[in-house]
Amino acid sequence: MADPIDATRAPAGGRLLSLDAFRGLAIAGMIVVNTPGNRRAYPLLAHADWNGCTFADLVFPFFLFIVGVSIPHSLSRRASGEEGPPRLCVGIFRRAALIFGLGLLGNVMFSGRGATFRFPGVLQRIAVCYCAAALLFVATSLWAQGALAALLLAGYWLAMTRVSVPGCGPGVLTPACNLAFRIDRRVLRGHLYQPGLGDPEGLLSTLPALSTTLLGILAGAWLRSQRAPERKVAGMLAAGGAGLAAGLAWARAFPVNKALWTGSYVLLTAGLALWLLALCYGLIEIKGYRAWARPLEVFGVNAIAAYALPIFLLKMLVFWKLPGSEGPRTQLRVYLCDRLFGGWLSPLNASLAFALSYTLLWLGFFWILYRKRIFIKL
Repeated sequence: MADPIDATRAPAGGRLLSLDAFRGLAIAGMIVVNTPGNRRAYPLLAHADWNGCTFADLVFPFFLFIVGVSIPHSLSRRASGEEGPPRLCVGIFRRAALIFGLGLLGNVMFSGRGATFRFPGVLQRIAVCYCAAALLFVATSLWAQGALAALLLAGYWLAMTRVSVPGCGPGVLTPACNLAFRIDRRVLRGHLYQPGLGDPEGLLSTLPALSTTLLGILAGAWLRSQRAPERKVAGMLAAGGAGLAAGLAWARAFPVNKALWTGSYVLLTAGLALWLLALCYGLIEIKGYRAWARPLEVFGVNAIAAYALPIFLLKMLVFWKLPGSEGPRTQLRVYLCDRLFGGWLSPLNASLAFALSYTLLWLGFFWILYRKRIFIKL
């Protein structure tokens, strides 16, 4: 993590390429799954309708996990310098506020619903989880952070399965009947992703999302330890396997569900994230295979900008509609997809080709910034 917006300074020394590569992989995945050229997508690139987990359902928890992994690296370096806890906390609040505000700005600009714009969002959840996890890292021990992650998961599970929802009863986990969405409907009425239902980045489900970030902090502290690199990889593989097994076992009673960010979803995705991080660390930091990760690093060192700018442009492509000779107006995104790929690919493959091309377009943009040593940090 770095100081507020600074578009001229290179990242501080001591960075692990494996962390930037993992972060870049999550960013690239987010762009691909968020930008289909039309309303069609391969099942793995579409979110599960409710329970279940696809590739698309992995990228956001992976990003929150790597936010946590980065916290011990960035804040420990800054704390070892001239910055004490008060300055660290001010920087944490300022960075979180900028990210949260950026998310709100995007919702206000492109919601098209005036005062009923969506209040929650991906950037807003990133901001809240980063702020809370970073402050906890500054103020408490790793043991306390691990215990809190466990308590949040246990408390959320008990609330979701024991608290009775009016008209539904306790333990009902359908889109229309669950405690998290009920709270969203009461508190965020008129400002939801799914009016009348709830929000996948809602209030109560942010608590287990914070657990995802805290688990990332534990992984980051493990990487910063003095243990041998091979032992670090072995530890991450073992912990990842344990998380994956625990998540699958818990799913029998508390289904894997991204919209509700269930505890089984947290453990499952954290386990897979640890495996992927161990793979990146082993290949890059131990084996020295670095060239393949350079494109991912390009995204990873400009992570928030590499997520926000493509999303802002995508919202413009969706918001801007072209008049048709007959029928409803066509989104500019769909028009471009049809023009570029519709004539020689099936609708499904045309949609994927648009998403991949859009990702490569932004990779080229951020590669130019990377070559010029321009790093946009919030």
